[in-house]
Amino acid sequence: MPDTILGAGLSLEDQNARLRAIVAALIERSERAAQGPNRPVGQLNHVVALEQQIRARTRDLAETLDRLRVANARLSQAEREAVSARNSLADALEAMGEGFAMFDPSDTLTMCNSRFCADLPDVRHRIGPGLSFRDYVRIVSESPALNLPDAMARADWVRKRLDSHRRRDVNFMVPLVEEQWVQVSEQRMVSGGTAVTQTDVTGMVRTEREERAKLLDEQAQMVRATLDHIDQGVVIFDAKARLAGWNRRLRELFSPPVDLLATGTPFVALLNNLMRRRQLGRGNIRAVLTDWVNGPPYRAPLVLEIVQDEGSVLELSAQAMPDRGFVMSFTDLTKERRAIAEMHRLNETLEARVRARTIELESARDAAERANASKSRFVASASHDLLQPLNAAKLFLASLGAMAQPPAQARLTERIVSAFGSVEQILGALLDISKFDIGAARAKTEVIALDPLLDRLSEEFSPIAQKHGLDLRVLPCRAYVVTAPVYLKRILQNLLSNALLYTPSGRVLLGARRRGGAVRLEVWDTGPGIPEDKQAEIFQEFTRLDAAGQDGGMGLGLAIVEQACALLNHPLALRSELGRGTMFSVTVPRSDQLHSLPAPTVPQGEPRGALDEMLVLVVENDANVRQAMMGVLEDWGTSPIEATTLAEAEAQITELGVPPDVILADYQLDAGETGLALIAQLRARHGPVPAVLITANHSPDLIQEAEEQGILLMTKPLALRRLRRVLQQMPLYMHAGAGADTARRGDHSYWLLPEG
Repeated sequence: MPDTILGAGLSLEDQNARLRAIVAALIERSERAAQGPNRPVGQLNHVVALEQQIRARTRDLAETLDRLRVANARLSQAEREAVSARNSLADALEAMGEGFAMFDPSDTLTMCNSRFCADLPDVRHRIGPGLSFRDYVRIVSESPALNLPDAMARADWVRKRLDSHRRRDVNFMVPLVEEQWVQVSEQRMVSGGTAVTQTDVTGMVRTEREERAKLLDEQAQMVRATLDHIDQGVVIFDAKARLAGWNRRLRELFSPPVDLLATGTPFVALLNNLMRRRQLGRGNIRAVLTDWVNGPPYRAPLVLEIVQDEGSVLELSAQAMPDRGFVMSFTDLTKERRAIAEMHRLNETLEARVRARTIELESARDAAERANASKSRFVASASHDLLQPLNAAKLFLASLGAMAQPPAQARLTERIVSAFGSVEQILGALLDISKFDIGAARAKTEVIALDPLLDRLSEEFSPIAQKHGLDLRVLPCRAYVVTAPVYLKRILQNLLSNALLYTPSGRVLLGARRRGGAVRLEVWDTGPGIPEDKQAEIFQEFTRLDAAGQDGGMGLGLAIVEQACALLNHPLALRSELGRGTMFSVTVPRSDQLHSLPAPTVPQGEPRGALDEMLVLVVENDANVRQAMMGVLEDWGTSPIEATTLAEAEAQITELGVPPDVILADYQLDAGETGLALIAQLRARHGPVPAVLITANHSPDLIQEAEEQGILLMTKPLALRRLRRVLQQMPLYMHAGAGADTARRGDHSYWLLPEG
C-alpha cells in the first residue's frame, strides 16, 4: 500500500512532500468531523481507529523511507564504483601502446582510446563514440596517410575491409606513407560486439626486410660461389636482354674480351662476338637464338648442340625466368661424346669377342653333351662291370652262410657279408646320384597302399635298430597314395638309415599323418639335432655330421632324398632342435581310388614258402654268377637248370619235356642277346611263364619295357631275401590265375604283397 501511494518512480523529496500532504489532509478531516454539530458522539471511536491507522501508516512510511535511504546510498556507491571502473578502464586503454576501439553488436563505436587511428591525424578527430563501423572504414579509406595509389584501390580496400569484418577473427596489415605499417586485429566478443586493436609494426617489418635483404645477399654470394664451381658455363640476362651475371667456367669456355663481360652488355653484342670468333659453330644458330630471345615471356626452354671448329661439343640450354630475363648454360660434352664413340668401338670389338666366345661355348657345350652321353654310357657299363662280381660274391656268401661252419668262421662270414652290404649301399647311392646328375632318373606314379611298404621297412630296419640298442617304431597306416613306389621306398630307407645312424640312444619313429588331400610321412629321432646353420648344408653330396656310430657312410643319403622328392614333386621338410632330435617329413598325395589296386587272394590251405621241386631256369653268361646263383637256389630247395643262350635254354626245356616254373634271366647276354628278348621268345613257345629280369642297368626305358611285357625287374646286387619272397609267392598266384599279368605294374607288385 505505501508503495502504491508513494509511487515507485518518485524521488525522495517528492515522496516526503506527498506524505506531508496526506497527513495534513487526514488531520483536517478529523478536526472537521469533531466540530460538526450534527455528528453523533458515536463517531469518536471511528476517529480514534482512523488515528491508529494513520500512526501505523506513518510507521510503515518511516520504515520505507529508511529502506529508501539505504537503497539510495547503495546506488550512489555503485555509481561511484562504476565511474571509478570506467575511469580505470579508460586509464588502462590510454596506457596501452596500441590503438583500441570497441563496437557494440549493432556495429556502433562505443569507446576508443587516444591511440586509435593516431597514425591517421587528418581523420582522427572524426572518430568517436556513436560512429558506425561502415562510416569508420569509409573515413579511414579517405585518409591520405594510407599508402594506396588511387581511388579505385581505396574502394577495393573498403570492400575487402568490410568483407573481412564478417569473420570472427581477422588480422591484416595496413600500409601507410613513409614506409609505416599498422597491423589491425579484429576479435568478435561474446556479447556480439567487436574489439579492434591497431599495432604499429613498422620496426618489425623493417627488421624483417633487413634480415631478408641480408639473407638474399648471402644467397646471392652462395649462388655466385656455386656458379663459379659448377662445370657448366652460365650467363644471365635481365628482362631487357642485358648481361646481368656470369661465372668463371664461361670465361674458360669462350675467352670473350674483358669489356664484353660487363654488367649491361647487350645480348646481341655478346652473340656477335661469339659468332665472329666461331665459338658457336656454324649454321643458323644466330637466327635460332635471336628468335628465342625475342620470343614471348613464357617461351619453352631451348636446347642446342654446338660443334666447334676444333671438334669440341657443347650443349646450350636456355631457360626463361619469371621476370622476363633468361639464363643460358653451356655444358662441355666433348669427353662424353668421345667416351661414347670409344664405347661404340669397344662394343663392336666386344660383340666380335662375344660371337667368338659364343662359338667356343657352343663347342664346349657340345663337348659337355658328348661327355655327358659318355658318362651315361660309362655309368651303365660301370654298373654292370662293378655289380656283376659283387652280385656273384654276394651269392657265394649266401651259399657259404647256409653251410655248417665253426663259430670263428661264421663270425668272419658275417663280417664279410656286412662289408659287402656296405659296398652295395655305397654303389647304390653313387648310381642313384649318377642317374640324377645325367637326368636319367624317371618316375612313373601309381596308386599304392602304404601299409605293405611300412611293414617291409619295419622288417628291414628292426635288426639294425636292435643292433644299435634303439627302439624303432613303425606305425601302421591304411591310406593309399599316388607315388613312384621304388623311389618312395628309397626315400624312406635313406631317412630311416640316417635317423638310426645319428641317434646314439632313444628311439626312431616312422608314422603318417593325414593332411587334407595328402599324407605326410614323418621320421622322428631322439638324436642330438641339427644346428640351424647346417640344415641346408646336410642335403649336399658327401656332407656328413658327426655320426653316432663308427660308420658314417658317404653323406649321399639326404642328397638322394632331396633329388628324389624333387623328381616326384613330394615336398620335403625338416624340423630340428638341438639336444631333442630331428624330424624329416615327405608329403605324398592321397588317393581314394581303391579299385585301381588288385586285391590278390592267397588260396587257403596252400603251404606258403615251400620252394621244393620248383623248376627255375637260370640264364646267365657269367660263369661265376651263374654258379653262385645255382648254389643259392639249390640251398633254397628249388630245382635249378642253367643256360647261357636261348638255344641252351630251349635244349634244357626240350630235354626235361616241361617248361620252367620261373625264368631268372640276366639282361646282358653274349652275342648281343638280351634277357628281354630271350624271355619273350620262351613265352611265345611255352606260354606265359613268370619271369624275373636281373640287371645292373637302371635305364628308365628298360624299366618301362620290362613292365610293358609283364616281367619283374630286379637290380644287381640281388636282394636275396626279396628274391626268395618273390619265388615263394609266385606259384601261389599262378595257381590263383594271376599269370604273367601280375607283374605288369613293376617289381613292387611282388615284394609289396602281404606275407600273412
